[in-house]
Amino acid sequence: MTLPTKPLAGVKVLELGTLIAGPFAARICAEFGADVIKVESPDGGDPLRKWRKLYEGTSLWWFVQARNKQSLTLNLKKPEAIEIVKKLVAQTDIVIENFRPGVLEKLGLSWDVLSAINPGLVMVRLSGFGQTGPYKDQPGFGAVGESMGGLRYVTGFPDRPPVRTGISIGDSIAALWAVIGALMALRHREVNGGKGQVVDVALYEAVFAMMESLIPEFDMMGFIRERTGNIMPGITPSSIHTTQDGKHIQIGANGDAIFKRFMQAIGRHDLADDPALTDNAGRDQRRDELYQVIDSWVAGQNEAQAMALLNRAEVPASRVYSVEDMFHDPQYLAREMIQHATLPDGKSFKMPGIVPKLSDTPGSTEWLGPELGAHTESILTSLDIAPELIEALKTKGVI
Repeated sequence: MTLPTKPLAGVKVLELGTLIAGPFAARICAEFGADVIKVESPDGGDPLRKWRKLYEGTSLWWFVQARNKQSLTLNLKKPEAIEIVKKLVAQTDIVIENFRPGVLEKLGLSWDVLSAINPGLVMVRLSGFGQTGPYKDQPGFGAVGESMGGLRYVTGFPDRPPVRTGISIGDSIAALWAVIGALMALRHREVNGGKGQVVDVALYEAVFAMMESLIPEFDMMGFIRERTGNIMPGITPSSIHTTQDGKHIQIGANGDAIFKRFMQAIGRHDLADDPALTDNAGRDQRRDELYQVIDSWVAGQNEAQAMALLNRAEVPASRVYSVEDMFHDPQYLAREMIQHATLPDGKSFKMPGIVPKLSDTPGSTEWLGPELGAHTESILTSLDIAPELIEALKTKGVI
């Protein structure tokens, strides 16, 4: 049986970056068939290799973040390494980089230089504040982007300081915008004469773009959205409630018909039939009352009882999943969101599945994040660099 060609098969990506935003963008490309070469420093490689939980000295995160990529070691402080990058750029479709603005320019790898080598090149640049503006030279990690982009201000409870979302969401959102931008630029190149362009992704703007109606509400009404804990401001009822057995359930009964079904199901026909509660505006005015009713009902049920009733009543609801819940959930398993793989020492390993699901050309994991420099010699050989020159580059500390 011939497997279908992946949608990005034939697309060549050069990754010049570390940690999260740039490498996550390149990972998505690799999962869907792009030929991704990741450039790493010979001195330890991407710091992500040592982040969080380690297995035999390597981050478990690394095995996922670098799956399907080739690892090429290059010391970019050496002129020979810069020449190798230029050779690669000549046959590359997309360069993804997340250095601070100006770093590539100092290395002699500016957009002007690279686009002269390859006029069809698409260059994706991720940074804290973008390539222009008064803040462009400041360092900016995802946490800074989340703060400046508005996300942290509205995250948490009103009587406490802003809190962090439990993952590096700012970097990940920026990576998604980077891939979207890269694909749009490739499409433009395809239909408009083959010319490439720069995709400039600022982390704070990537987060800011997700902030719903924040701007027009302030502009027109002077309204500043504040932290509201688990509820959705202005949308009622939608919140998290705690069961008798100490579990947490998200209930979103904010649709008019859904609210009526919910109240009927829990025996509150008075609220189901109350004309003042037939639309969201009326329910939001009595938000505190409704949340007290729902809190009380959920607190009298164990998790299984509450979820069974909510499902029967067709009320959108979910347990608040831990990772342990995900491992055993039939929906996760049916859609192959927990994949099986094997670590280099042969030990079984589970990792997240691929998103999105394409019906005809799905993405897949071909191999886990490679050892540092695992593909250096094969990549240099493909550039017609002779074996003796490769040995000389090793001796000089270039690779």
